[in-house]
Amino acid sequence: MKTFLKIIGIIILLVVVYAVIAILFFSKDYHYEKSVVINAPKEKVWQHVGSLKAYNTWDPFSKEIKNFSVTYSGEGDKVGDSYHWKGEGSEGEQSVTEIVPNEKLGTQLHFIKPFDGKAKSNIVLTPDGNGTKVTWMIDNELTTMMKPMKPMMDSNMDKMFGQGLEELKKLTEK
Repeated sequence: MKTFLKIIGIIILLVVVYAVIAILFFSKDYHYEKSVVINAPKEKVWQHVGSLKAYNTWDPFSKEIKNFSVTYSGEGDKVGDSYHWKGEGSEGEQSVTEIVPNEKLGTQLHFIKPFDGKAKSNIVLTPDGNGTKVTWMIDNELTTMMKPMKPMMDSNMDKMFGQGLEELKKLTEK
């Protein structure tokens, strides 16, 4: 029993030390990006990323939310257009901040639930041989308490961005 308590104590100590180091030394700036090359011209890829409505056909995050519903303001393909989503334990808004046709869609995210926060997201298309490289990025500022969670965030973003980009690739290469 003493050995078990010592092991638990060491684990707790390691978690506390890690959290303190993360809070003191991890940057508050968070950036994540993932890319995929799609075997299609950027004009064809743009059909699936150039508006919020098109984006929502392959967006993996909305598929993870139970009872997901969305309300659009505008067509989703002009600066200022937006949508509001709501679902079980999740609510937020995404609005278009920049459009460069066939090259870039920039958006601002406002998370309302389960936590309040803002992030910027960009989807950038660049030629890559006979195909198109799609790079999906997100940037935000981490609160002090979120800094220790950065490795878990990276893992989750890798999974979700990977799923989304693979779905986009399937849709576009049809």
